Amino acid sequence: MLRRSLLALLAVTAALPVTGVCAEGEAPRKLTQDEIDLINAISAYNSAITTMAGKFLQVDTQGQRIEGVFYLQRPGKIRFKYNPPSREEILSIGQGFYVIDRKEKTQYAYPQDKVPLRQFLDAKIDLINAGLVAINQTANYLTLTLQDETPAGTIKVDLVFDKQSEDLVQWVLTNPDGTDLTFSLYDVQKGVDIPAAYFYLNINDYNKVDPGN
Repeated sequence: MLRRSLLALLAVTAALPVTGVCAEGEAPRKLTQDEIDLINAISAYNSAITTMAGKFLQVDTQGQRIEGVFYLQRPGKIRFKYNPPSREEILSIGQGFYVIDRKEKTQYAYPQDKVPLRQFLDAKIDLINAGLVAINQTANYLTLTLQDETPAGTIKVDLVFDKQSEDLVQWVLTNPDGTDLTFSLYDVQKGVDIPAAYFYLNINDYNKVDPGN
C-alpha cells in the first residue's frame, strides 16, 4: 500500500499554464488580482528557502500513519526517509527521483520533470503556471489544487499553505480511484546545513525494478 501510494504521488505531471480556476460543477473563472498576488508571494517566499529539514506524517485513506524525516536543498535535491520498520526512501539528486528500498536493494527511477514536487525544488517556484485548477481559502490557510490527466486517469494534488507564514504545511493526493494520501510537515527548520552524503546514491548498489510491477 505504501509503495503504490508513493508511486501515484510521483506520477503526477504539471499541466498547462492556468487561465482560470473553478469549483467542481462550475464554469472556469479567472484568478482575482488578490489571488494572483497571494500565490506569487508564496512562490517567491518558498523560492528564497535554499535548505530545510523536518518531520512528516503520511496518512492514507485507511488511516494508516507513517512518519519520517525529510531534507531539502534547492535546486533539485530532496530526501524523505521513513521511520523503521520501513526501509524505504524517496530521493532526488537533481537528475531524477528514486524510490529506494535499502533492505531489498531495489529502486524505481522517475524523470525530474514528471514529479509534482519539482516546483518546490527549482530555484524559482511559479505556482501560477503549475497546473492550477482551483483555489480555496480560509482565514488561516490557502489551498491550491493541481490536476493532471494521466493514462491511469485524473490525479489531483491539493497543496495547503499557512497564509501567515507562507509555508507549505500539507498536501493531499487524490488518486484516479478516489483514494487519498495526506502528507503533513512539522518541526521544520530552514537554513540548515545538510551533509552532502544525505543526497548521495550509488545506483550500482541497487537492482532497478519496473515501476509497473
